[in-house]
Amino acid sequence: MDAPKASSTEGHGSDRDVPSPENLLQEYTELRERFHRTTNALASATHDLKTPLSILNGYVELLQSEKLGPLSDRQREVLRDMQASGKRLQQFIQDFLTYSALETGGLRMHFEAGNINDCLSGVCRLWSGRFQEKALALYFLANDKLPVFPFDAPKLERVISNLLENSFKFTPRGGTVWLHAEPYMWERRSAEVPSKAERRRQNLAHPNAVKVSVSDTGPGIPPEFHLEVFDDFFRLPGTENEEGMGLGLAIARRLVQGMGGKIWVESDPAGGGCKFSFLIPYQPFAAANKGKGQ
Repeated sequence: MDAPKASSTEGHGSDRDVPSPENLLQEYTELRERFHRTTNALASATHDLKTPLSILNGYVELLQSEKLGPLSDRQREVLRDMQASGKRLQQFIQDFLTYSALETGGLRMHFEAGNINDCLSGVCRLWSGRFQEKALALYFLANDKLPVFPFDAPKLERVISNLLENSFKFTPRGGTVWLHAEPYMWERRSAEVPSKAERRRQNLAHPNAVKVSVSDTGPGIPPEFHLEVFDDFFRLPGTENEEGMGLGLAIARRLVQGMGGKIWVESDPAGGGCKFSFLIPYQPFAAANKGKGQ
């Protein structure tokens, strides 16, 4: 008689651990508030690291200039390593600050009409030196069929930079990376029945978006991870020792979505590299109502 009673009591104890439906919303709200407080606190601490890091980087550059005296070859080598480490740390800090701003809604889009070819070629110029050091070929050819349209240039540059960095890290020496942009007819699908005006817009023959792609000759990404690679702090199995925080693709996804676009990856299962593509609509304000899942 006693044994069944004890078992029943344990069952009731576990039931009490499950929140009641009326308390779920309150607990969810408290959890979100705690998450935002933690994220803001970490962002504040990360931001405080920028000033001392900038000072250290400044002293390294001063020593490299030899204005304080001549350097030996070994000293130059040490300073180059210090400078490279400083730049990596600076990138980690910037990644986390961007992530925090996106997560807490503190990052706003600013659309201005511009030529996307100029934006893409500018990012390529910034990366060309590092690609050459690793014996990687980087190709980009401007597309004169792309019109001038409103987009957030700094954030688009960040997306491209993150995708190029991803290819740079995982493409072996002697490999190739291509950056390509083209007009695209994006037929958005909605859960609701589209209105007559929406159907008329979708039936137009001319493109309504730009498709930007970064392809490489790296090892590729297994199909089962094609969605997870865009998650916060995600790393592919076997890449845990690679530099970075696992935020590059997550930040790219959030920035693209913030511009009303979508991003995805394709990869050859046989290991023939991968191709990251994203769409940015020509009319960002009309795309602002688009849900995240579309």
